[in-house]
Amino acid sequence: MKLPLFAILQRTPRVALTLAFVLILLTIVPALYSLLANPILPLSISLSDTDQTPSPVNGPIPAPPDHAPSRHRDSSPNRVPPPENGPIPTPPNHTPLRHRKSSSGQVPSPKNGPIPAPLDHTPSRHRNSSSDQSPSPVNGPIPAPLNHTSLRDQNSSSSVTTSTSRTRIRDDEQRCDLFNGEWVPNEEAPYYTNTTCWAIHEHQNCMKYGRPDTEFLRWRWKPDGCDIPIFDPQEFLEMVRDKAMGFVGDSISRNQVQSLLCLLSRVEYPEDISSSPETDFKVWNYTSYNFTLHAMWSPFLVKSTKPDPTDPKFNLFSLYLDEYDTKWTSQINQLDYLVISSGHWFYRPVIFYENQQISGCQYCALPNTTELPLYYGYKKALRISLQAILENFKGLAILRSFSPQHFEGGAWNEGGDCVRTRPYRRNETIPEGPDLKLRDIQLEEFRAAEEAGRKKKGLRLKLMDTTQAMLMRPDGHPGRYGHEQNAEETLRNDCIHWCLPGPIDTWNDILLEMMKTET
Repeated sequence: MKLPLFAILQRTPRVALTLAFVLILLTIVPALYSLLANPILPLSISLSDTDQTPSPVNGPIPAPPDHAPSRHRDSSPNRVPPPENGPIPTPPNHTPLRHRKSSSGQVPSPKNGPIPAPLDHTPSRHRNSSSDQSPSPVNGPIPAPLNHTSLRDQNSSSSVTTSTSRTRIRDDEQRCDLFNGEWVPNEEAPYYTNTTCWAIHEHQNCMKYGRPDTEFLRWRWKPDGCDIPIFDPQEFLEMVRDKAMGFVGDSISRNQVQSLLCLLSRVEYPEDISSSPETDFKVWNYTSYNFTLHAMWSPFLVKSTKPDPTDPKFNLFSLYLDEYDTKWTSQINQLDYLVISSGHWFYRPVIFYENQQISGCQYCALPNTTELPLYYGYKKALRISLQAILENFKGLAILRSFSPQHFEGGAWNEGGDCVRTRPYRRNETIPEGPDLKLRDIQLEEFRAAEEAGRKKKGLRLKLMDTTQAMLMRPDGHPGRYGHEQNAEETLRNDCIHWCLPGPIDTWNDILLEMMKTET
């Protein structure tokens, strides 16, 4: 009788085991062979499909997330800068309400301050004209503060900020010489424009008045052996939180204040808390940081009186070389930072007083009055001003060196102009005028004051020696583009002040770096 296969296997276990083993081999061996012949590879992911930050080789570095408060960042990927010749619209959600609706706390327009036109460089009709003013809280809406993105890149699909190689100075570079170097290209600039900053005075608003070239905007100062980080407004405001900073000097000093206001406007607009509507002394408050910024007009630094307006023949200023200008010296004990500078006004006709008596004059041609050398008054005025700082100030005081002029083809009142469109290079011959003598006096008086200041606790006295850097920038002045272009009239060219934006922004790069080093 024949038995089924299952029954046979039950009776012969050895046969069953053998058959099972053969079946297993037939199943596993092919699978193992296939696996070895075709190994499983990891999943490949394209860089473009991730959120990984691109390297500088592959593209610009996006702005770090903590550079600006989120309420000030532009969420639109295709943000377009406002038109240059029209009003600046206010994005509805990017500016705190106190900056959009408050009429009493707004920063004044150039019509009301803060930068009066220089007395000797610009016709009076351009100083008081209200038709040519930049947009202001009075005349138009204020643009929202920007983030740290270069304005040239705002049309791109992602935010672009300064290269990380220039946002920090390494520890081994902390003591590098900030004031010897060269200007190198910076394609990321400018970081604001004449349409995004309300603080630019008319006579430094070069682009408004038709300057055709823009390459002068795209340079940065590169010290030998290190880099200066591009000004970070968020970092600056955090550093000066609950503090006060003052600038003392002439219209070049106010030129730097304008630059600082523009650079900080990318984060916050200040409120005007000045005690009077006069333009000579302005105070702004950054309410989110409790930081106050003071602009104090004192072109001679010492006590002075203006010429008698009722006597057109009498054009002499009176300088009291041994008396403080108490309008600013009485305020500096309230400050934590002080930047002092001057120089250009000392080329004017003046009478010098010492011990309340006339000691001489300059360009005066007065009978029985000693004609004194050009630099006599400046040396004494600077010395007593530094003495006032030593006696009344505790904090970081910075003396900024003289800002050179670049008239070519004649003096300022003889048709001189500044038409160059690029910086001098290190190996080029740079014309040197009498201006550098003022810098020599500054260095001499600074060293003497620095020695005396070492004995005073709490005072830190530093020199911001920007003369060499600015001597190399003949391309950065307004020239003929500091006023309307009128073929029927010949107006004086301005080769003393600086276009905004422009090379003077570097002063605030250096200022912040000096503050960080001192801290």
